[in-house]
Amino acid sequence: MHSISSEKVVDLLLDAVCIVDSDSRVLFVSPAFERIFGYRPDEAMGLRMLDLVHPEDRGITERQARSIMAGELQLHFENRYVRKDGRIAHIRWTARWLEERQVRLAVAHDITERKNTESMQAAIYAISEAAHTAKDLLALFEHTHRIIGQLLAAMNFAVVLYDADRGLLSYPYHVDERHPCPGPRTLDEDALCAQVIRTGQALLLTPGETTVARGAGAPLFWLGAPLLTHNGTIGALVLQGYTEHAPYTDRDRELLQFVSTQVAAAIERKQMHERLARMAQYDQLTQLPNRQLFRDRLKTALARARREQGLLALLFIDLDRFKDVNDTLGHAMGDLLLQGVAQRLLQCVRGSDTVARIGGDEFVVLLEGCQTREHAHAVAGKILAAFGPAFDLAGLPVPMQPSIGMALYPEHGEGEDLLLGHADAAMYTAKKGGGNQVYTAAPLPGPAG
Repeated sequence: MHSISSEKVVDLLLDAVCIVDSDSRVLFVSPAFERIFGYRPDEAMGLRMLDLVHPEDRGITERQARSIMAGELQLHFENRYVRKDGRIAHIRWTARWLEERQVRLAVAHDITERKNTESMQAAIYAISEAAHTAKDLLALFEHTHRIIGQLLAAMNFAVVLYDADRGLLSYPYHVDERHPCPGPRTLDEDALCAQVIRTGQALLLTPGETTVARGAGAPLFWLGAPLLTHNGTIGALVLQGYTEHAPYTDRDRELLQFVSTQVAAAIERKQMHERLARMAQYDQLTQLPNRQLFRDRLKTALARARREQGLLALLFIDLDRFKDVNDTLGHAMGDLLLQGVAQRLLQCVRGSDTVARIGGDEFVVLLEGCQTREHAHAVAGKILAAFGPAFDLAGLPVPMQPSIGMALYPEHGEGEDLLLGHADAAMYTAKKGGGNQVYTAAPLPGPAG
């Protein structure tokens, strides 16, 4: 057998052999130290190993060092170090204290790849969970930010969504230490995101490249990955670093590209759920609340009015001779008219009020927080005036007037069905009287005297 000196064996080891003094200052490291920690052996001499430990692991590492110096043999302690290039290294240590020499002898085994794989699996699971548990897209984006922050430096993080039909980028989630959230942009106004979206490939720019691409004030590092789905690219995830403490590498680019695929699936799933929820609650033609959502809001408003002893008004609106429009101009023009009516009604009320389409050409307006009956009458009068000008239906002027029935809480009842019934009956009275007018429900009879 060939004889190999102990020094040669140490030099050939893939694990790093380290000798440090009681203050953790390096006295000797083997060549593998450079591969694991990024420092050549001559650079490592005199460094304190404790200074290289990840800040979050420093306390437990100090306690472990004291335990070893007290005579305990360490066989599988794990912690993290910040490499020379800023990346994180996960290390499993075997160590002992040599009392006669007053030094710690340790062997560092690099488990970074294993830890990264475990982190990736945990991230995929966490993203999938967030897609199911987040109450809306914003909550999903916040969860995603935290998850990616466990894998990469993510102080500056943005979710960019792409509307292919309109060619616009939006920034529904944008956290940046130096720049405010931008408004909607065309694809060409954000060249880096455009490149990521058009190519479907992650893009990494390092110092110098970002300045050329984005001008002065640009981050030192820019990393973007496409949000790819079966239906195409729906946007991008963007990470930016303004200092050397947040460097990104080709490995980070590959990692973000992989994670972004999971995020894209989660976003698409959440968007689908939100679309289905909206379809169940909103009229698809006018985008107004439908009968179901209106009943929910009326129930809530009545409970608030009872609690605060306030007033509430319902305006039941039916279009006069709407059937004539459908019969003479066709249902497509009738649909345009209904959309125009919805817009005019919305312009007559406050943001806190509700305008709903509850069927055919029937609309209802819920006015909350009425101080007086006169307020409800004023809104009804405003609606009548809004119907004065003819509606422009694809260039054809079409006149249309409403019949409006009004019911008030508590004057005309305290329950949902009773109020709606009185408002509906008042509307029919207005229609029988020739239409284009407001009729208030008759007061309820008082108790017999």
